Amino acid sequence: MPRLSKLSRSIDGRVAIITGAASGMGRATAYVFADEGARLALVDRSADAVEAVAAEIRAAGGHAQAYAADLADGAAIPDLVARIRTDLGPIDILVNNAGISVGAPIDHERWEEAWALTFAVNLTAQARLIRACVDDLARNHDGRIVNIASTEGLGATAGASPYTAAKHGVIGLTRSMAVELGPRGINVNCICPGPIKTGMTAGIPDEAKDKFARRRVALKRYGDPEEVAHATLSLVLPAASFINGAHLVVDGGLMIRNA
Repeated sequence: MPRLSKLSRSIDGRVAIITGAASGMGRATAYVFADEGARLALVDRSADAVEAVAAEIRAAGGHAQAYAADLADGAAIPDLVARIRTDLGPIDILVNNAGISVGAPIDHERWEEAWALTFAVNLTAQARLIRACVDDLARNHDGRIVNIASTEGLGATAGASPYTAAKHGVIGLTRSMAVELGPRGINVNCICPGPIKTGMTAGIPDEAKDKFARRRVALKRYGDPEEVAHATLSLVLPAASFINGAHLVVDGGLMIRNA
């Protein structure tokens, strides 16, 4: 039958940057976007790991190129985006997924180091990537940015002030950029994942994960990275044209529980 709706749900052919693409939610997002026909620039600090993901996508018939970069190095970001633009064309979608988690109580001797590095990767790099991509994203008045925050951006965990503060900052950056860039046709939103089975949570014993999920998560389990990736996809679709400045919680019902 002929389509009755007007707005497209396809990202086929659109150029998308995904950071932290070698593992976890970034890799899952790369797979989901590749399945939908996007032309992918996959960025990670591990050259071998991100090239392996890109090669897997190419072997499956998708289009992906790998780029090794340390996003804590601000000077490297403009050159990175310039290389991607030369290789793939102007950027249509930016997924700021790269992140680190360094536990550091406020009186820990390495707290200053943890704070500086966490903010450099989890927040400042997101802003710098937006700056480097903004003209491309605005060119057709249909750019999409998704920043990956966390439920830590909506609450707090003791001993994790660098991570918690940075993720609150990601939500603030998203809202600020949505207001600033909306008139240029760029939609800026963020995802707040809850407990997800990624490298960040791999060190937690399975028994502890199960106990936490049964006690705190309405769905009684940890999430899968692909479940976050599909939420990210939903925010970059052309049809998501009136979603701007939102934070989408993907946590199985963690944050809605009173106890």
